[in-house]
Amino acid sequence: LHTSLYKKSQSFRKTKTDKSDAHSIVCMLMTQKLMPYVPVSYHEKELKSLTRYRFNLVKDCSRIKISFARLMNIIFPELEKIVHELQVNSVYQLMSEFPDTYAISKAHLTRLTNLLLKYSKGHYGREKAIEIKDAARQSVGTCDGIQAIELQQTLARLRLLQEQIEVIETRIKEIIRNIDSPFITIPGISYITAAMIHAEIGDFSDFDNAEKILAFAGMEPSIYQSGQYTSSHAKMVKRGSRYLRYALYTAAKNVSKWDPTFRLFFQKKIAEGKHYNVAISHVAKKLVRVLYSMETKHEVYIK
Repeated sequence: LHTSLYKKSQSFRKTKTDKSDAHSIVCMLMTQKLMPYVPVSYHEKELKSLTRYRFNLVKDCSRIKISFARLMNIIFPELEKIVHELQVNSVYQLMSEFPDTYAISKAHLTRLTNLLLKYSKGHYGREKAIEIKDAARQSVGTCDGIQAIELQQTLARLRLLQEQIEVIETRIKEIIRNIDSPFITIPGISYITAAMIHAEIGDFSDFDNAEKILAFAGMEPSIYQSGQYTSSHAKMVKRGSRYLRYALYTAAKNVSKWDPTFRLFFQKKIAEGKHYNVAISHVAKKLVRVLYSMETKHEVYIK
């Protein structure tokens, strides 16, 4: 971003060649005060690859879950009101074995009961199986065979992605245990979130203060001032690592629920009349200052 903006500031001409790019980079290096590149450790490289790969797998998984919900609204719309949640393993297994309402209505009650008992871990039993069979008999849903095939293939892709995510998360947890991350001592920060923060920030000593980490994540507020006017509705810059921004935002939401200190801070911002997302961004700023202090001072979190 810096190189691109620097090059545009040098000329109005729209020229893109290797020679002009090299010239712009050399001029910027000679005139700008920049920090030298520092090689990252093996663990940081591996964590960055793993966490970003997992991030993309989770996005793919979310899209497939949306497709599953769409198909269920067509094939068996009544099921959503019968079960506590549609996106659970018991429903996946049910629709995998009985991909339409006709198959469910004709299924043996004992087999249906055993399936629900096994995959819901005892939450659903014979009464729920009877309710599902009765709803399937009277369902207004439609299924023409092609939708049943699409449903089964969607569930197969979903299971494959979930297995891949599980393998990746196992390796991430191993690395976090090896580096002995102090971040997981904060209530609300999981192994995965801690891994994303470590992977994207790298060496905390590369940053002079916590505010520069916020800027690196693109979570600092934009500033607009002209003459006597200063904007009071500054939006988040959102430049920098979107993975770090996602990790910090997720961590801020969780710690504001599970940690008493951060929960009180969040409630204070809400009481001041701030929007939920704005209050969470304030929690994220406070959290980054805590993380920076913990990492640079090699301390664990104390409630």
